[in-house]
Amino acid sequence: MKLYEQGVYLLNGTELVADGPEAAAQIKQKTGCDVSKEAAAKETMAYGILEKHNTSGNMEQLQIKFDKLTSHDITYVGIIQTARASGLEKFPIPYVLTNCHNSLCAVGGTINEDDHMFGLSCAKKYGGIYVPPHQAVIHQFAREMLAGGGKMILGSDSHTRYGALGTMAMGEGGPELVKQLLNKTYDIPMPGVVGVYMTGKPALGVGPQDIALAIIGEVFDKGYVKNKVMEFVGPGVDNLSVDYRIGVDVMTTETTCLSSIWKTDDKVKEFYEIHGRSEDFALLQPGDVAYYDGMIEIDLSQIKPMIAMPFHPSNTYTIDELNANLMDILDDCEKRAKVSLDGQVDFTLKDKVRDGRLYVDQGIIAGCAGGGYENITDAADILRGASIGPDEFTLSVYPASTPIYMELVKNGCVADLMATGAIVKTAFCGPCFGAGDTPSNNGFSIRHSTRNFPNREGSKLQSGQVSSVALMDARSIAATAANKGYLTAATDMDVNYTKPKYFFDKTIYDNRVFDSKGVADTKEEIKFGPNIKDWPAMSALPENLVLKVVSEIHDPVTTTDELIPSGETSSYRSNPLGLAEFTLSRKDPEYVGRAKEIQKAQKALEAGECAGEAVPELKEIMQVIKKDYPHINHDNFGVGSTIFAVKPGDGSAREQAASCQKVLGGWANIANEYATKRYRSNLINWGMLPFLIPAGDLPFANGDYLFVPEIRKAIEDKVDCIKAFVVKDGAMKEFTLQLGALTDDERDIILKGCLINYYRG
Repeated sequence: MKLYEQGVYLLNGTELVADGPEAAAQIKQKTGCDVSKEAAAKETMAYGILEKHNTSGNMEQLQIKFDKLTSHDITYVGIIQTARASGLEKFPIPYVLTNCHNSLCAVGGTINEDDHMFGLSCAKKYGGIYVPPHQAVIHQFAREMLAGGGKMILGSDSHTRYGALGTMAMGEGGPELVKQLLNKTYDIPMPGVVGVYMTGKPALGVGPQDIALAIIGEVFDKGYVKNKVMEFVGPGVDNLSVDYRIGVDVMTTETTCLSSIWKTDDKVKEFYEIHGRSEDFALLQPGDVAYYDGMIEIDLSQIKPMIAMPFHPSNTYTIDELNANLMDILDDCEKRAKVSLDGQVDFTLKDKVRDGRLYVDQGIIAGCAGGGYENITDAADILRGASIGPDEFTLSVYPASTPIYMELVKNGCVADLMATGAIVKTAFCGPCFGAGDTPSNNGFSIRHSTRNFPNREGSKLQSGQVSSVALMDARSIAATAANKGYLTAATDMDVNYTKPKYFFDKTIYDNRVFDSKGVADTKEEIKFGPNIKDWPAMSALPENLVLKVVSEIHDPVTTTDELIPSGETSSYRSNPLGLAEFTLSRKDPEYVGRAKEIQKAQKALEAGECAGEAVPELKEIMQVIKKDYPHINHDNFGVGSTIFAVKPGDGSAREQAASCQKVLGGWANIANEYATKRYRSNLINWGMLPFLIPAGDLPFANGDYLFVPEIRKAIEDKVDCIKAFVVKDGAMKEFTLQLGALTDDERDIILKGCLINYYRG
């Protein structure tokens, strides 16, 4: 694999020319044309799709309106509640509410099914589409029923990626969907476009997850595609089935790219025909001379079965490499665990080594990445006639939709899998985020799913539990299962891959999915369960701000799972205050108490009372501030909390990573950089200041008070460098905070305190 250090021209879809002094002459020689870089940049597929959906008239600053929206049952309640509070009357475009995260209804009494009934009633009232539990995971339903060539879809799940079908899709926090529901736009600068030029053909036994992990391992740490669009081109694409392309595409989220798009061909056309939607196919190809801001060149024939060891999808090795250097790599995992787990529990995988081979406790093939038809049929071919054995090792398979499940039943693959001892379950995302199949303490799971962040599989550090996940392709998971839990690459197996044809039957959707056809029923009553709560009132940004640092995180990257845990909190995502009690519970269990304590001061100010009486230590802080700023009084300042993290926000699009801090009185994050655009946007949409400071010496520590004078005026005046002070030991020490680029709307949202206030006017 090669990453180009400069921009690259793609000629006729088949030849690369690196940008440089000789590039223009080379292009002229090969094509007979003089083409400027600016003109060639407009010849990418990404540019064409963005141009068609941009409403600003300025391709440097985009204002995008999407064609369709999609959410699942962890996110749609909060989104619709926010939109209702902001004036929602009707869903203006198709909005699909799927139920694939809390679909087990296993914890919290009635609250999961209460959320589902809320979703169904809202689909009726506002004119949406409702997909009942167990029918399909969010992204498979979108592939089967929503995607369209040249279209754009926005989803409230970070793995909203349908580029292989010619659809540019993006996963964002809920407030961005709220904007679309209120006929507003998605505002971003024109993103860079990085090409992924594929040649060759994968070896038998190499699957899409292997390709994806190879790419992630190469680009993540370098930030090579961060907030850019990945555009898949080259002759190698032609050698991949659509299912295979989808399996690579969904994992592009883990590179931190903004979105993805692939060239389309007759195979994609056939996909739409199989699904009864031939009219939704569009032929997409880059222009004769297209310019990319970067290029990843990959020979698919050179990719080997991969494994991403704990605790990140970018911690990649070939399985051969792992087996050859087993103890050294496991030692590295232990070192990573000390950072990721903060030494809270002892972690080792060395006890999984038996007779020189790595034994795993569990295999999972599931969700939007693993549950595809071809992944499962190939796994069935590998396992046919084998046994997974009677020891610790277990194998669970989750087809991504009921139509896929039905076809696997009809062609016998389900019977073949179950005969081995594997369990075949309904469409469910739980294994991906810790709401199902949690391993035993010290257990090690291999999964064809999307993420393997610390404790994302469901274990709880605060309870002394630890287990871990490695990501692998379904084929090598099946090979491992055939060897009764001993790690095995699928390329080591002699397998006849039968590749049974797929027949899509949407009868189950016709029978069970509610589709309003865009017609809203204003008479419909929304069904509220007792756990569904409104957002609490949020104050506008004060003129001056006093912040207490209530958590300090020095991990290289902080995931949204660490900001607000995934699995155990899923049942509380309809209750902002209830959910907030879990904030940073895995990373800093003292955070919630500290944040709530300083929040007492802001609540006192809002009630017309003295902040210093509510939080006595503030009296001394305010005395120090008033020496230089004597005009500060209870009418012109606010008090809240902030956290510092080196690089927060990797992973999920979930808005709650920000909103939970906000409802506990958070006014800001301070970081060296933000891992994703999604997380920074979530902060802004909840009225929080996305401050930046240079890497290096930190001017403050956990527990310190910070004073940011005239912060409201700075936002109004579009000031980037903000003067701030550490207030400590009777003195104020000045330092500088930066805000980075903010749109006018983003500034207004921050000034008004949150997106809800912004739309209320």
